[in-house]
Amino acid sequence: MTLLAIYDHSNTLAGGQIAPLPQLFTGNAELIASELGQRGIGFERWPARASLAPDADQAAILAAYAPEIARVQQGGGYATVDAIRLNPEHPDRVALRQKFLAEHTHSEDEVRFFVEGQGLFCLHIKGEVLQLVCQQNDWIAVPAGTRHWFDMGSEPRFCALRFFNNSEGWVAAFSGDPIAQSYPFLDALLQPQGAP
Repeated sequence: MTLLAIYDHSNTLAGGQIAPLPQLFTGNAELIASELGQRGIGFERWPARASLAPDADQAAILAAYAPEIARVQQGGGYATVDAIRLNPEHPDRVALRQKFLAEHTHSEDEVRFFVEGQGLFCLHIKGEVLQLVCQQNDWIAVPAGTRHWFDMGSEPRFCALRFFNNSEGWVAAFSGDPIAQSYPFLDALLQPQGAP
């Protein structure tokens, strides 16, 4: 289930610990879209209509979702598209997780469509931190310059289409702020006993 937690970052406690409860915790897709929209974040639910073979390569994934890719490219002019697919056996999963967990920005919008699995987008906007568990069928557009980080979990299992305005793909400017360590990671947010 797609989940949104919104925290008041000014409630961060000494030692980097946060207040135990978010101001909002919801799985209501309409409320999620509304809250994100108020903060300039695009969010929609699309059907991930294609089943991907376990060994599907990038070309097969992009071909399976050609209509969705065309839809996004027409609306935003994103010239470059790729697919990132990770599973618990991926040899670089630990290094990639650590890289994505560091707060960073991009000079372009970060646009993703999740076609399998799940991942956690964390957005640091003014005095708030928004944590969005994206699941299969979730499309998100984060404006350029938004401070954020991403957690794929300790046992990653997701596939997302990534849309870029440049030919270089994923390019990040890291803030150096250890803020991500003060908020729950994906595994903790998905624990039923940890849900507020």
